[in-house]
Amino acid sequence: MTEISDRFQRVAAAFTERVRVVPHESWENPAPCDGWVARDVVRHLVEWIPALLYGGPGIVSPTIPSVDEDPIGAWDTFVVAITASLGDPDIATREFDTPPGPTSFERALDQLGTPDVLLHTWDLARATGLDEALLADEVHQLYVGIQPYDEVLRRSGHYGPKVAVSDDADEQTKLLAFIGRRPSFGRSVGT
Repeated sequence: MTEISDRFQRVAAAFTERVRVVPHESWENPAPCDGWVARDVVRHLVEWIPALLYGGPGIVSPTIPSVDEDPIGAWDTFVVAITASLGDPDIATREFDTPPGPTSFERALDQLGTPDVLLHTWDLARATGLDEALLADEVHQLYVGIQPYDEVLRRSGHYGPKVAVSDDADEQTKLLAFIGRRPSFGRSVGT
């Protein structure tokens, strides 16, 4: 297992822990992303990440069950497909063009997909009343790594305006505020 694969599996496992215990009636709860419900958080991840990773390098995308009918099955199928692709060196290292430049399947996942899964873990948890604590080491790595791209992120339209937080806020709160979420202040960060 590579470091990238291990990282994806750790972050995906934290999302999986939440997705599997979402109460049935909570799938239609509003999510922190404007216009989304909890189910849409899963939909976003299982649609855009495969579109990026499989469309570019010409690899057949997995068939994902309907998120409307089976959000847990859709998520589980997505994780199995990504994990299998990371385990196949021909797929994992295959290069393809992206707007920022040429990259490989595994690097694209590590730079774009895994961080998105991390952030949306909080969105799903917030929407459904589950544990909102994220993996502390991943929060730190993303928070430090994302700050130099502030201006680019705001122009992308994928992130809201930064939310002001106190200097002594924990790192998860700072990260969430940086991407435009309104976290509850003072929550501890998980490990």
